[in-house]
Amino acid sequence: MFEYIIHALIWILVYMHIIFAIALIKRDNSIADIAWGVGFILVAVLSLIKEPGATSLQILVSLLVLVWGLRLAIHIFYRSRRRGEDWRYANWRRKWGRWFLVRVWAQVFLLQGLLLVIIAYPIILINSTQTARLGLIAVAGTLIWLVGFIFEAVGDFQLLHFKRNPENKGKILTHGLWKYTRHPNYFGECAMWWGIFFIALSVPGGWTAIISPLLLTFLLLRVSGVAMLEAKYKKDKDFQEYARRTNAFFPWFPKK
Repeated sequence: MFEYIIHALIWILVYMHIIFAIALIKRDNSIADIAWGVGFILVAVLSLIKEPGATSLQILVSLLVLVWGLRLAIHIFYRSRRRGEDWRYANWRRKWGRWFLVRVWAQVFLLQGLLLVIIAYPIILINSTQTARLGLIAVAGTLIWLVGFIFEAVGDFQLLHFKRNPENKGKILTHGLWKYTRHPNYFGECAMWWGIFFIALSVPGGWTAIISPLLLTFLLLRVSGVAMLEAKYKKDKDFQEYARRTNAFFPWFPKK
């Protein structure tokens, strides 16, 4: 198990430095967002093929990660093409000044690589356990993952379609899944990783994988997801009215 973690760290650190070099050439650090999902695919595939004779549970979790990571990377690429650098990175470029390259390397690419490996821990745990077998708890985890995938994929599609309509410029999306939660895509991503944690409970020591969904949930709620995005709209009256009647994270019926 320890060997798998060390190998995953090496793979991801090399991978993130390659992505950093591409970002420097393109002068667009938004590529880090596209690289996020692909990094998990890299961990899943390389840890799966490390030993011959993959079990059904190992194939299942690797396939789920492949579907999630590929969809997310394609979505972000399609969303950001011809749009330029994402507003977060553009703000940091101005704010950090001459220290930008050092800080973006350390705080975006290097840190993101380390976080990626920690969040990918359930995948590494399952793929390093040759006794891993598919059971009822894995089926339950897969169902949780499926709910999360629907929320993330449908939420992303609805937002992309809404923003592509020029008539919606400056408006807030308040229908579809966005009627029940202000961040269906973030809720969906968290649900998927909680589902993968439940799948990891099928192997010895699987309870230790709880670090993965706990860390991701904290990041999306308090650091890079909900908190950062909502700070951008704190002076928007329409958004504040929307926030008054709509749950921030867990889906529920709007307040009257």
